[in-house]
Amino acid sequence: MSEDMKNVEDMGTLLAEAGDMQNIREHEVVVGTVVQVNRNEAFVDIGYKQEIPVPKRELAFPEPESAEDVVKVGDKIDVYIQSLGGENGGALSKVKADRMVAWKEMEEIKERGETVEAKITQVVKGGLVASVNGLRGFIPASQMELHFVKDLGVYVDQTVTALPIEIDIHKQRLVLSRRQILEKEREEKQQEIFSTLEQGQTVKGVVKRLVDYGAFIDIGGVDGLAHISDLSWDRVKQPSDVLQVGQEVEVFVKNVDPDNKRISLSIKDTQRDPWLDRADKYHEGDYIEGKIIKLTDFGAFMEIEPGFDGLIPMGELCDRRIERADEAVHTGDEVKVKVMRIDLKRKRISLSVNRARRDAETARRVDEPAPAAEESAE
Repeated sequence: MSEDMKNVEDMGTLLAEAGDMQNIREHEVVVGTVVQVNRNEAFVDIGYKQEIPVPKRELAFPEPESAEDVVKVGDKIDVYIQSLGGENGGALSKVKADRMVAWKEMEEIKERGETVEAKITQVVKGGLVASVNGLRGFIPASQMELHFVKDLGVYVDQTVTALPIEIDIHKQRLVLSRRQILEKEREEKQQEIFSTLEQGQTVKGVVKRLVDYGAFIDIGGVDGLAHISDLSWDRVKQPSDVLQVGQEVEVFVKNVDPDNKRISLSIKDTQRDPWLDRADKYHEGDYIEGKIIKLTDFGAFMEIEPGFDGLIPMGELCDRRIERADEAVHTGDEVKVKVMRIDLKRKRISLSVNRARRDAETARRVDEPAPAAEESAE
């Protein structure tokens, strides 16, 4: 081959290499091949005029003890071109390339509406810092739970599922939300519960919150309200007297309102009314004694046993017509009555002093011996 031809080929090779090098620009991510590795650095070929060393601090974050722990000869890796030229041929960074690739992937994840796994690393003003695919993310306090969280520190070192809601690559800003995921899950559970729950069912639940007017009870992901009057057959002054948060209970479904997302529950309706147990001990026609505990315009209430009483109507208090109950009895009087009627549905017992007195007099007359026949007059 002549000298001129050799010069032409060499020139062609140089021009081809120069053309490839023109495609390599600073501040871009390119694919390079690891050609040599030692403890402190890896030499990477990106098609430039020479292999460029990448220090271990630019190979991974946090910085590894040895570059050999991260890459090996022959690996294809993404590198960010920080600069070209100089004694080392330029400066490359796999850390920055990985971060740029991660930002691009994060944008795609956000566009698809997918979730990510975020490891909480620290508490900062207004929320939490999390590590997500090598990126620094921020979860505002309001986006962590469905309710207010007083101490965010409990989440540090935990990994939670979150949704990317704001990304600004130039500002290196990534905002995440866990609340939106929880809201969606709650909505799905609500739809499932409201489509299957029916009035009259008895289900299990867990007490979630106590308020002055009752208790909110979780029945499978949806909260229902048991009013204070539905917590017990006995009078309840405050819900904490009969329930505690976290307690498992059986509840009766009183009403389901899908439109307003409301469920009315009752604990007492899962239990037999103690009034009925007491009423079972008495029968119409029985004679019992008790104490007058209250006077009203329509009669007097007598205590049959503690917490269980019956009504003596005005006309059954005395064998004469009276206008007021205190014309016949007073609070604290002990009286004997006859059980006239037991109304289980209305939970009422009607009593009578008159009937008890009349029956007693009738019985006495029957028991008295007949008077002896008078002797004939002599």
